Amino acid sequence: MKPQRIFITGGASGLGYALALICAKGGWRVCIADRDVERGEAVLGSLQKIQPQTIFMPCDVTQFDDLNAAATKLQEIWGGVDVVVNNAGVAQVGSISDTPLSDWQWIMDINLMGVVRGCKVFTPLFQQQGHGHFINVASMAGLLDVPNMSAYNASKAAVVSLSETLQNELKPHNIAVTVVCPSFFRTNLGQGMRSTITGMQSKLDKLMAGSKLNAADIARQIMRALDKKKSHVLPHRQGRIAWYAKRWLPRTWYQRLIHSQKK
Repeated sequence: MKPQRIFITGGASGLGYALALICAKGGWRVCIADRDVERGEAVLGSLQKIQPQTIFMPCDVTQFDDLNAAATKLQEIWGGVDVVVNNAGVAQVGSISDTPLSDWQWIMDINLMGVVRGCKVFTPLFQQQGHGHFINVASMAGLLDVPNMSAYNASKAAVVSLSETLQNELKPHNIAVTVVCPSFFRTNLGQGMRSTITGMQSKLDKLMAGSKLNAADIARQIMRALDKKKSHVLPHRQGRIAWYAKRWLPRTWYQRLIHSQKK
């Protein structure tokens, strides 16, 4: 793929950093954005050794002004941006009765509204330059309905719906939208996770460790999707099978399947 200009939220670690690394190696101009300033500045050097033009911007996706400042800065120094990756996200686990409303508000403000802000800020720039591509990172949780994850599932389902809506809305403006729905893989998602379920951190670690794909594998799939302008990326085979089961099996059969996995 021809080198382009890319902006990545949550770009200092995990999938965001894996994408930044691939793009830097491909000669892209890369801007990683992250609210963890110490981490962002730490990884910037390694990226600049590959692509000297790589930059880091402190950015909290809950703050519209942070994203707006990033868009303004990229327009000044690059003359625009070709790809925006709305990747920043957090996790929450707990039953509907035990999960406080403050956790719902917290996760929605980051997982959903962070993507909304990113799309709202950069759409006018994309329209002005006549092209652009949003990569919105959701999760298989947004397509499935695993119990005790209602807040997380709902936040990611909303990202899927938002992305599919924008695929239709922005197509006349030559703006593509891809939604990425990975299952568990090794990342730092668990570091800020909120949970009302005892021992959830160790369970999450086991699920991540059991993934056959790592962040670099998923990043490569995203790059192929960019090239082909695919609407959806479902990297994990087991996740795709579960999604197909949900779509095609009678609901009662699918529910038996879900509950059998808990035993």
